[in-house]
Amino acid sequence: MADRTHTLGLLLGTEEDWPSAFEALVRRLDPALRSGGDTHRYDVERITIEPFDLRQPSRYSLVVDRLAYWYYVPREWLKKVALLDEVYLLNNPFTFQSMEKHAAYCAMIRLGLKVPETWLVPYKQPPDNPRFPYTAAKYNRPFDLREVAGRVGYPLWMKPYDGGAWVGVSRIRDEQDLQRAYDESGQRLMHLQESIEGFDVFARSLSIGAETMVMRFSPDRPQHDRYSVSHEFLDPTTGDEVVTIGKVVNAFFKWEFNSCETLVRGSQVHPIDYANACPDVSLTSLHYYFPWAMTSLVKWSLFCTAVGRKPRVDLDTRRWYDVADAGGSYEDRLGAYRRMADEYFETERYAEFVATQLGDLEAVAHDYFSSADFDRLLVETVQSTFPAHEHEQFVAHYRGLLGAWVADAARAR
Repeated sequence: MADRTHTLGLLLGTEEDWPSAFEALVRRLDPALRSGGDTHRYDVERITIEPFDLRQPSRYSLVVDRLAYWYYVPREWLKKVALLDEVYLLNNPFTFQSMEKHAAYCAMIRLGLKVPETWLVPYKQPPDNPRFPYTAAKYNRPFDLREVAGRVGYPLWMKPYDGGAWVGVSRIRDEQDLQRAYDESGQRLMHLQESIEGFDVFARSLSIGAETMVMRFSPDRPQHDRYSVSHEFLDPTTGDEVVTIGKVVNAFFKWEFNSCETLVRGSQVHPIDYANACPDVSLTSLHYYFPWAMTSLVKWSLFCTAVGRKPRVDLDTRRWYDVADAGGSYEDRLGAYRRMADEYFETERYAEFVATQLGDLEAVAHDYFSSADFDRLLVETVQSTFPAHEHEQFVAHYRGLLGAWVADAARAR
């Protein structure tokens, strides 16, 4: 029997709220977990960016990455530690290209999910490359943007194939909207996507490892008001389908920290955005759900390192396609995909680990999120996010929402 200390690395950009909460939870829990005959202890460290020797061993057991989707130096470091050191990464760095939405749409259409009708159209403004004019003159076929939009049907959405945070997204009602949005798209490569009109619920699912929280979401609301504190807003069958879709996307691409947006209309569930390399976990967005996200991230990080879960960077697409090609009903295929996803995430093993090894975490989380330490973090986060004249209003707003979580958590214990 030996003592093993795992260093959990946080690869960060501008965020302070959730890293501080994550660090505080691990520090307060001070886990000493028994697994494989060893005792596993933990440190948390924020990773710095610097030149690196490709042969230099990594001291990290697991890395939570929030940076490499846009910053290439840490992205290449992640590839190095995945291939050479088998560091556990919550998102596969080799499928970042799939997180540009387009490949994710293609994969889930291949599996038979109800992705809305989607077309990709060429750039309005061509890439700045001296080879482009000759290539375009010889091979690019003229196209009628209005004809493509007509085949998708109005209203529709024009949005970047690699977009995030709703940047560059336009609702297109007619040909005038279409031409204006396309002219403004510049060098962005755009999708035209069918609009699911008359939907009943916009659901956003945040998945962290084997756990998923489905939240009612209103993207047109201000940041502080997009997530509604609403329980049982989906019937059990639809709720299970929404959870399954998120799990299937993640297991297919080997993503373990991701969000999935779905529109529910009647009994139909349409996934519209489910490739987010840096899902929103900020305190000012998630509010009531922030403690769930932080405790889930702690649980998954401890589970993966303590049990020696091996990182997977290869995509075993054929297994999934075999199910898709075998026929059967949509429900049968979705059930098979869910079993494959649960197998990938070791859902039963994870639940047993949490029950037997992390019994104190709920109490630790309750104490922390009701503490003066967390209240200071809440106040600092509000002060760094909102203008001064709104500080008092939003401190009270978030204290109320987090207080509701604390009260609900106490009743559930």
